[in-house]
Amino acid sequence: MTDKKRILTGDRPTGLLHLGHYVGSLSNRVTLQDSYECYFIIADLHTLTTKPQKEEILKVRENTRLMVLDYLACGIDPQKSTIFLQSAIPALYELNLLFEMLISFNRLAGLPSIKEMAKNAHLDTENIPFGLFGYPILQTADILMPKAHLVPVGKDNEAHIELARDIARRFNLYYGEVFPLPEVLLSNTPTLIGTDGKGKMSKSADNAIYLSDDPKTVEKRVKGMYTDPNRVRADTPGNVENNPVFIYHDIFNPNRDEVADLKERYREGRVGDVEVKEKLTAALNTFLKPIQERRRHFEAEEGLVEQIIYEGTLKTQAIAENTIKEVRSAMGLSGGWNKISRIARDRQKLQTN
Repeated sequence: MTDKKRILTGDRPTGLLHLGHYVGSLSNRVTLQDSYECYFIIADLHTLTTKPQKEEILKVRENTRLMVLDYLACGIDPQKSTIFLQSAIPALYELNLLFEMLISFNRLAGLPSIKEMAKNAHLDTENIPFGLFGYPILQTADILMPKAHLVPVGKDNEAHIELARDIARRFNLYYGEVFPLPEVLLSNTPTLIGTDGKGKMSKSADNAIYLSDDPKTVEKRVKGMYTDPNRVRADTPGNVENNPVFIYHDIFNPNRDEVADLKERYREGRVGDVEVKEKLTAALNTFLKPIQERRRHFEAEEGLVEQIIYEGTLKTQAIAENTIKEVRSAMGLSGGWNKISRIARDRQKLQTN
């Protein structure tokens, strides 16, 4: 047992993680694991909400392995944090069903994120799958199953945590105090813009630099980065603000004097995009090198990732089973079955005698 507050967060296993994941969540998790009891969910059930086909499901195993390797490479420590597989926790399926009874259709329909998720998945918003529509309820089950006190999210996901609070509040009102009301732990880190300058970094938009990209790949991706569209020559004064190349310099280049010099010369038209990008490439490869070295170390240990997931999932299964027993008892569901079982066993004994 621990007096630390409990955190729940995680990712869908869709493959390799990129710099946007690092900036938006991974670096924060590495810090949080020293102060909180952290549970990191491999949310493979959530992948079914947009990709239920069997061929997509079969990709999850390898994607899970790749994602956990990135976790370890970035500094997530399985001795401090629990990494578990969502689909291997039977209690989540049951909690999801029970929580569906506590929220209205209109409450879900009012969440702006549902249509946004459908759009990102290239789904017709008039034919949103029931699983995607109910995504926030399964997310609530994820959060309340370990009785998480805090959920790290960006500002755009606050509404989902408020839904979890509503469901926890209603459950406690109907059946007695079982769940804490989870609080939002807002990240101060802004979303990292993609290399194309059109939106946040994402795999589907093909505008990402991955944590596992080799130096040549990083160089290629940086060379193709969007900069100031109005700057057609190196001697033309350029715009530094909202320029992806300089946003990345500010985040990943620790040489502040070099960054300040590049910005000054860029504004004055005394440096070309080639030099700015070359120095960004060097900074990114320096930043990624220790992450990739750790990744290779963990990757070489056969069965390590599977063991970490296995042990984390066993630990979470025990917690989940305790939670679902408490839920059934509070709702009066276990009492009916226990009485039926007792009467039936007594009758069998009489018949045997």
